[in-house]
Amino acid sequence: MNDNETRAQCCCFTGHREIPPAERAALKKRLWGTLETLIGQGVCYFAAGGARGFDTLAAQTVLELKELHPHIRLILVLPCKDQTRGWRTADVTAYQEVLRQADKAVWLSERYYDGCMHERNRRLVNNAAVCVCYYKHPRGGTAYTVQYAREQKRRIVNVAL
Repeated sequence: MNDNETRAQCCCFTGHREIPPAERAALKKRLWGTLETLIGQGVCYFAAGGARGFDTLAAQTVLELKELHPHIRLILVLPCKDQTRGWRTADVTAYQEVLRQADKAVWLSERYYDGCMHERNRRLVNNAAVCVCYYKHPRGGTAYTVQYAREQKRRIVNVAL
């Protein structure tokens, strides 16, 4: 299989770290439906960046969908091994559980450095045909990643709408 064929079967995620509690259930439902559609279209690799918020929700949703679609794979593309430094205990626990269940994890660096998050985001987009996002605010890493995905002519599905 060549890189373009693999990319056509891959979806990446990007989204805001904060999800209002009142939106979480509806967001999860839209995300679930979007992923079911993509799986029906032949997507079987789902790549997440391991951040708090939407990345975690997306990874957890893929893991739940694996029960119905055992052929799909969750791949974590992580910026650095100390990514969770400073996180709340509940967020670290969720991260560790996703990491434990993922099919593959790749760390781009041992330690955090300026730019490692952008490198992670570019790697996610470069290896995917579809970018599923939770995009509501035109600033920060999510805005950067969605813009980069547009520039790379990736299909973008915004589940925040």
